[in-house]
Amino acid sequence: MNYSEYIVYIDESGDHGLTNINPDHPVFALAFCVVEKAKYIEKIVPAFQRFKFDFWGHDSIVLHGHEIRKATGDFNILLNPNTRASFIDRVTQLIGDAEFTLIAAVIDKAKHVKKYSDPADPYSIALGFCMERLQRFLIDKGQANVQTHLQVECRGKTEDAKLELEFRRICDGQNAVGKMQNLEIRFMDKKHNSTGLQLADLVAHPIGRHVIKPDQPNRAYDALKSKFRASPNGKIEGYGLKIFP
Repeated sequence: MNYSEYIVYIDESGDHGLTNINPDHPVFALAFCVVEKAKYIEKIVPAFQRFKFDFWGHDSIVLHGHEIRKATGDFNILLNPNTRASFIDRVTQLIGDAEFTLIAAVIDKAKHVKKYSDPADPYSIALGFCMERLQRFLIDKGQANVQTHLQVECRGKTEDAKLELEFRRICDGQNAVGKMQNLEIRFMDKKHNSTGLQLADLVAHPIGRHVIKPDQPNRAYDALKSKFRASPNGKIEGYGLKIFP
């Protein structure tokens, strides 16, 4: 089997349930970080390792956005205001320096429920949007005839089985691009400490927050703007970022 020059790391922000929608976070965001393998090996992974050694003295830490924001567990060091300020600066720089292409979909669940009498699962909708744009990206790069792996974090047997079924359905042609037999999904446990999955975790939440409150200052999102897949004239929305409905 010939393999692609790229690998894709996937994470989400917000839950995809359509009952009891949180008014403070009424969206579901799915982020695809599309990374050139050579740059991942040579630059991104070493930068993340260096960052962890600087703040903890070891590299067994798994970066998780929710724990960072709450300053819990290994991230209780962020209760110190000076440490937190330095940490946020470094994380922002880490993401800004990382070379990858970002493809994301954000589903406004409140609008979705209001618009459709039988609303589809937000995760399924977002996955389809992202996979279509990923495939177009791979076609543009001449990588559509070799296998590209999509890495996603395990969420539980039932959830993973449902996601894989949806993934296969989309690959079989139920999308706007056509069959995607070149794509393969892999599930990874958080304990594997995948740098790529941690990168995806760090980018998903800021995208969702930007869609909820586009005028609110968002340093993390500002660092991501240049990463999105864009049209030849630089348009992001519809190309690298799909907002639905």
